[in-house]
Amino acid sequence: MKKVLALVLAMTMLVGLAACGGSGSSQPVEPAKKEHGNEIVVGIPQDLGDSLDPYQMSSAGTREILTNVFEGLYKPNSDGDYVPAIASSCEISEDGLTYTFHLNEGVTFHNGKTLTNADLEYSFAKCAETTLDSSLPKFFANADITVNGKGQVIVQLKEAMSDIFAYISLIYIIPADYADQLTAPIGTGPYKFVSRSVQENVILEKFEEYYGEKAKIDKITCKVFEDGTALVTALNAGAIDFATHLSLDQVAGVGSDYQVIEGTTNVVQALYINNAAKPFDDIRVRQALCYAVNVDDVLQLVANGHGTKLGTSIYPSFKKYFDSSLVGYYKYDVEKAKSLLAEAGYPNGFDMTITVPSVYPIHVNTALVIAEQLKAAGINAQVQEVEWNTWLTDVYSNRDFETTVSGFDASTLTANALLERWTSGHKKNMINFANSEYDEYMTKANSTTDEAERTKLFIAASRVLTENAANVYIQDAAEFTVMNGLLDGYQSYPLYRINFASLYYTDL
Repeated sequence: MKKVLALVLAMTMLVGLAACGGSGSSQPVEPAKKEHGNEIVVGIPQDLGDSLDPYQMSSAGTREILTNVFEGLYKPNSDGDYVPAIASSCEISEDGLTYTFHLNEGVTFHNGKTLTNADLEYSFAKCAETTLDSSLPKFFANADITVNGKGQVIVQLKEAMSDIFAYISLIYIIPADYADQLTAPIGTGPYKFVSRSVQENVILEKFEEYYGEKAKIDKITCKVFEDGTALVTALNAGAIDFATHLSLDQVAGVGSDYQVIEGTTNVVQALYINNAAKPFDDIRVRQALCYAVNVDDVLQLVANGHGTKLGTSIYPSFKKYFDSSLVGYYKYDVEKAKSLLAEAGYPNGFDMTITVPSVYPIHVNTALVIAEQLKAAGINAQVQEVEWNTWLTDVYSNRDFETTVSGFDASTLTANALLERWTSGHKKNMINFANSEYDEYMTKANSTTDEAERTKLFIAASRVLTENAANVYIQDAAEFTVMNGLLDGYQSYPLYRINFASLYYTDL
């Protein structure tokens, strides 16, 4: 076992070095001190894509930057809640079907135009017609939206919808009489778009007429570094003030003038189990898998101990929904695993396959470690690497698999986005989990407007997943943010979002 695990660790180290062009072996270089001029240079791994139109944003990386330019009536904060943005408040009817949003006064677009009812109506209609966000059609099918002369937006629902504020936040308000959103976007956010050089940079400037609390940094230059080596070289030279989504190897050599902030990827990595396939349709077999996997050793071997252990399908950035008592619910116990297998009729274990997408080294390496650990319980697991498209078709769409190591994130900033997929009969329920208690919790959670009650129900539902060993939960993998030592105010979010408006230089 030691030989195999050592091989996995060596593979992990090599993958990390390849990802950043061998930067892990370079010597740290102290960045040259420079006058910052109240500006920052942000290193980003890819350009923002062909379209800057808020309803045509197809990548999380584009949304992460442009949410500084665009806003909806409400917006997410770093705690996982939705707070007023263009709207100052919202009244909810007793039956939970009517939402009346009261608008802030003096909201101005980046072109100097004052927000009008016509802009609101245009934005709602435009979003409904053109959005690429797959979660919004469900909202528009359930909602009638009207704008009145009292500075109010009224959303009338046909059925109660607990995620309404998440959907509202994705409807960005844009001017009705402006036709160049594709190349020169205009919104109402704390930063305005200045320019874009394809494959080079995107430049934003503080919007002085912003209706809310104004940004503190005057200028943001997002510089594209598609090559990992170039990004690390720029960091070591002090040419970048801020970069996120970095690996451990990439941050290993940065100079002491930088702050290194460890965060997570906001992804639920697990050994996902086809609950409808034998022998995994037996809860005792699934529980045996949970007891036979030593998650601490997985994290140590795959990521040198970095990462956050999980116990269910909620990751810790969803602070109020994350039940820490579920972490370690199945303590590593090989004898317990063997006993459960014997009860289920498999005293000598069985053979199984872990199908894993080869494009993700962290999932491949995790699968290799798990396969080696399962041998102690008599389970012979073969790791089958497949191409990404094959995994999407066979595993995700057709559910033709036994187990797989992968990760799921949230498309919207709600626990429902992570948990709804595991309800019985849901089209995204690739593991074929079916539990009436779970379904009942989820139905109640999605029909109540009481946030405290909804939180309790989501936590209860997540506990059902754990108790029924729906999957073997592993981790929310670590990632790192590097920031100029003079900067402060960084906030991490449960979704892809960098809030530039919260950053500031401590020497000003």
